[in-house]
Amino acid sequence: MLIKITTAKKMELKNNKSAKYVSVNEYPVYEGNDLELTYLPQYSKFRIWSPIADSVKLHIYDEGFGGKALKTYIMQPDKQGAWFYKINGDLKGKFYTFQVKIDDKWLDETPGIWAKAAGINGKRAAIIDFAETNPDNWENDKKPELKNFSDIIIYETHIRDFSVSPTSGMNNKGKFLAFTELGTTSPEGKKTGINHLKELGITHLHLLPVFDFASIDETKLDENKYNWGYDPQNYNLPEGGYSTNPYDPKNRILEFKKMIQALHDNGLRVVMDVVFNHTFLNEDSNFYLTAQKYFYRYNADGSWSNASGCFNETASERPMMRKYIVESVKYWAAEYHIDGFRFDLMGIHDIETMNAVRAALDKIDSSIFIYGEGWTADSSPLAEDLRAVKRNAKQLNNIAVFCDDIRDALRGNWYNPKIGGFIAGIEGNEESVKLGITGAINHPQIDYSKVKHTHQAYANAPTQIINYVSCHDDLCLMDKIKETAPKDATHEELIRFNKLAQTVVFTAQGIPFIYSGEEFCRDKKGVHNTFKSPDEINQINWSNKAEYMDVFNYYKELISLRKTYSAFRMSAASDVRKNLKFIKTERNFIAYLIDGKANKNVWEDIVVILNGNRNAIDFKLLEGRWKILCHDGKIDLNGILTVQGLLKVEASSASILVRTLK
Repeated sequence: MLIKITTAKKMELKNNKSAKYVSVNEYPVYEGNDLELTYLPQYSKFRIWSPIADSVKLHIYDEGFGGKALKTYIMQPDKQGAWFYKINGDLKGKFYTFQVKIDDKWLDETPGIWAKAAGINGKRAAIIDFAETNPDNWENDKKPELKNFSDIIIYETHIRDFSVSPTSGMNNKGKFLAFTELGTTSPEGKKTGINHLKELGITHLHLLPVFDFASIDETKLDENKYNWGYDPQNYNLPEGGYSTNPYDPKNRILEFKKMIQALHDNGLRVVMDVVFNHTFLNEDSNFYLTAQKYFYRYNADGSWSNASGCFNETASERPMMRKYIVESVKYWAAEYHIDGFRFDLMGIHDIETMNAVRAALDKIDSSIFIYGEGWTADSSPLAEDLRAVKRNAKQLNNIAVFCDDIRDALRGNWYNPKIGGFIAGIEGNEESVKLGITGAINHPQIDYSKVKHTHQAYANAPTQIINYVSCHDDLCLMDKIKETAPKDATHEELIRFNKLAQTVVFTAQGIPFIYSGEEFCRDKKGVHNTFKSPDEINQINWSNKAEYMDVFNYYKELISLRKTYSAFRMSAASDVRKNLKFIKTERNFIAYLIDGKANKNVWEDIVVILNGNRNAIDFKLLEGRWKILCHDGKIDLNGILTVQGLLKVEASSASILVRTLK
């Protein structure tokens, strides 16, 4: 049924046609916060921003997929490029789409870009009462305490990887609800799931994309198709494939909130991976079906720009795209209680937009952490001076970037899988490692001309740096170690390389970040890009924990060491420069002293010694008696033994000592 409009309204439509705009830069900016749907039992208001449209239809459906529209309405031109329609009565349980007409051609239907609930596969937006999506006691959900960003320890995982293995002990395999299960164990009786995360001691759980992405058919979940989720479809609602009933629009929201609530109750904050830099589709994306070319960047010849490497890139510098990104993260923070955001290919976004995100979230909760990839995957029409890339990090307000310098220096360059780094005995990486150790702030003892990628200090404070050796992308740590290790390296040496790499990460200034399963030598069978590899490649084998319990305990104690000694968690660049001094050493061997009074530390002085060589080296300790906390792959915070004079630092290992007497 088509609801017609009056002749007067037809004249308004005619006056709203895109012909009056010379370019997208002239499009009006909608200033309200009521785009998409405003639902009340008495009525529903629908509003879509499409200045380029000749006309817009609103379709109402009974189902989330299939069947014909119950009614179709012609929407009315509204202010600032928007279109509006109000329907009286209670529409709860119905579904809707918009359809835009441009240059006398009707485009495909879209749920709109602001949809917050949807039916199966996200093709139709859903009309629900959000009060019905809250779990019991949701109003009392409380974030775990976070005093300083320097206290953060991040653990990155994928919803499916975490629980899908038969060894996980979890019932809700591959689902949000797996993160609500307590007391789960591996076949060998070792803790898994939430209990494992608590045992390890991390503070922030970073979830790979959990918004609604396009590559998984939610009607065929029994096929167990896999994807990381970096293929955005609907940015403001959870992925249905991770719920127990994707046909029910409320179910995925309720179960997502139950996951957040359970993690908070168990002392864990949650980081959401957001992918605003591109869309899965081009001309068929919800953005394009709403306002065509406005939301994207194009090359001078009119072709799609591709800084994302995914065939398009969004234009964050345009006011409505900036508004969209800011409002979206605000929504996730307020409605879902998200504690942090990791921006995929953040370098595609402009600096002004990222700072606007920070300012908006500060008004909600200044402890929300923001970080991202400070690079692009390819060139972009946006001038580099305007981009939120690593070299411009000093212009970002309390936003961190990944330190690929320390990553590649420790394990070897990502672009050449056969070349190893510091941990494999390869010389020439010392300055890049030192940059990561200082949190990429300006430090007088670093020769920046020898740093891997950037050749400059790029952080205002160490809390702007994410130190890591692997993540979901590229080879995971053990696979990289195996591929770059010397041919005669034993399995025991590979484990030593692993421990040494993470010792650097967890004792460095900045924010430590690990990939799930690294703590018990996870591998992905040497596959570099596992974004759609099967479970047998991506799943975490929890039985590895029993096999590599020594490695797990080392990681656990490293985290405990970091938490115990605040000198590893300085927040100001001036404190790092004042209190962290490198000691002159030989090649592929790094040592540094931290003043014991740094950051209200509990001991006098700390020495960290990192031996990247495959042979033991005698190190002359500074004056005094020193208690060894970490040595030769073992950690004991009560002290392993007390020494003075010379210390034999074993091959491919770290030693950490605190001075007890001068």
